[in-house]
Amino acid sequence: MASKVILVTGASGLVGSAVQKVALEEHDVGDKWVFVSSKDANLESEAETMALFEKHKPTHVIHLAAMVGGLFRNLKFNLDFFRCNMKINDNVLHACFVHDVNKCVSCLSTCVFPDNITYPFDESNLHDGPPHDSNFGFAYAKRMLDVMNRAYNSQHKCTFTSVIPTNVYGPHDNFNLQDGHALPGLVHKGYLAKKENNPFVVWGTGSPRRQFIYSVDLARVIIWMLREYNEITPMIVSVGAEDEISIKEAAEMVVRAYDYKGKIVFDTSKSDGQFKKTASNELMRTYLPDFKFTPMEQAIQETVDWFVKNYDIARK
Repeated sequence: MASKVILVTGASGLVGSAVQKVALEEHDVGDKWVFVSSKDANLESEAETMALFEKHKPTHVIHLAAMVGGLFRNLKFNLDFFRCNMKINDNVLHACFVHDVNKCVSCLSTCVFPDNITYPFDESNLHDGPPHDSNFGFAYAKRMLDVMNRAYNSQHKCTFTSVIPTNVYGPHDNFNLQDGHALPGLVHKGYLAKKENNPFVVWGTGSPRRQFIYSVDLARVIIWMLREYNEITPMIVSVGAEDEISIKEAAEMVVRAYDYKGKIVFDTSKSDGQFKKTASNELMRTYLPDFKFTPMEQAIQETVDWFVKNYDIARK
């Protein structure tokens, strides 16, 4: 009989696919993993969410399902992002409570932190001010996950917590050129530049700095949190501030991964966005002092190789 039944929502996405990969590699005897996506249930529906939990009877949940998008989609649909994610999160956490789930680990994002903040920020700064105007709908809905986690613990002693990753990338990402995030966009642009023998065009000056984290590394930490982390306080998962790199440096890694010999052009008519949003990983290092992140050159090479192999079916 399985010792744990672990339900993973949003399992077909970037992080969910990485969780599947790590779970299969570790192959814990006795644990049953159930990976679900929007094809299995509409989590905006309370009835469908409850039916999903009744069917699988999870003892543990990794909650990754969300309505997500890039800058321009957020700007256009802030209300939709708020309403959709509030419904999903409320339904999933309530189902966890009703079905006596032992632990739920949800996924936030560093973009939910206040726009006006001192760097590096940490978990205690989550609610210190309004988020950036561009994605306030998504940001407030995600912040409410932390509020609900604390409320369920206060009122019902539930162990619900959250992980807060910095800029995640890897296989199964959204490589859309208009609506994706920076690094998957660079991967797609690199593919087209090499295939069509065109210049590799990077939007902006390339000067903004980011802490990138490979999806497989994030998955390893999430699974550790599910097993070992019993606090309600969310945990930032990131490389250290010293490993923050520029978009230009990231673009150069993509170029090397493709062995692209053409010209790199920076389109400075496009906005750079926030120059930096440095996060502290001190809490994570308190618990996981020896955790080793995949070297970024290797992780980008693996991402590029996956994208080339799966170009026809990749989200783009």
